[in-house]
Amino acid sequence: MSDVFDERKARASAWFRALRDEIVAAFEGLEDSHSEGPLSDAAPGRFEVTPTTRTADDGSDAGGGLMSVMRGGRVFEKVGVNVSTVYGTLGAAAQKSMAARGVPGIEADPRFWASGISLVAHMQNPHAPAVHMNTRMFWTPGAWWFGGGSDLNPCLEYDEDTAHFHAIQKAYLDPHGAALYPELKAWADEYFYIPHRKRARGVGGIFMDDRNTGDWEADFALTQDIGRAFLPAYLPLVEKRRTMGFGEAEKNAQLVHRGLYAEYNLVYDRGTKFGLATGHDPDAVLMSLPPLAKWV
Repeated sequence: MSDVFDERKARASAWFRALRDEIVAAFEGLEDSHSEGPLSDAAPGRFEVTPTTRTADDGSDAGGGLMSVMRGGRVFEKVGVNVSTVYGTLGAAAQKSMAARGVPGIEADPRFWASGISLVAHMQNPHAPAVHMNTRMFWTPGAWWFGGGSDLNPCLEYDEDTAHFHAIQKAYLDPHGAALYPELKAWADEYFYIPHRKRARGVGGIFMDDRNTGDWEADFALTQDIGRAFLPAYLPLVEKRRTMGFGEAEKNAQLVHRGLYAEYNLVYDRGTKFGLATGHDPDAVLMSLPPLAKWV
């Protein structure tokens, strides 16, 4: 069985890297094609790519990945697309958390392996929505699962944009079962909620965690389609909104909304907590935070 999962780990890690490459190319393409509207006379943005490393408590190598961040582009004010594959031994707090979630045998054998892609985009134009996407695979000697999803975070909401984003998600999920999209949409509505603000951080999307139906191939195929849905769900919205004019009021609304995003990621996001608790590069973990935000 270990040989089987070695092969599956390699396939999952390669898939997340391929998806990263596709998204980075598409986002730089948006920068190149922005020929009218605000900031169209600026230089097109490019990703700065930095290797990331994770070091175990004993100083040994524990994996790493790539942090790809674009700052100050024509379309994207800040966007990060990270991939990583990390492994090692979970600390006591992480073991306790996993055990509480029902992961079998984690306290007796706390080895783990995790790989995934994480993306957050903050836009120059307040009419263009911010967005988040991630997919991942997690393995321990006693269990494996997939997780992730994507959600739209506009500061200025357009009903037709929300409808398009959700329609594409549904189209990619329906081949995996008609009940899946409503389930993952409801999960996203619950997960991306800010209790202390009593509101959602955006207009929703899809989300799953601990996905293990017993059929690894089927669950991996679903995870891939969640990743494949991202660009067709998101790119048309940016293309439509990036040329719209805006003023101080719209920019102010954007900065206040970014404050909500920062609060959620620092207080509630499970991925942020896991990344920091397991010793991954903090700059990569906190890549999701906006470049500027405002609180009233």
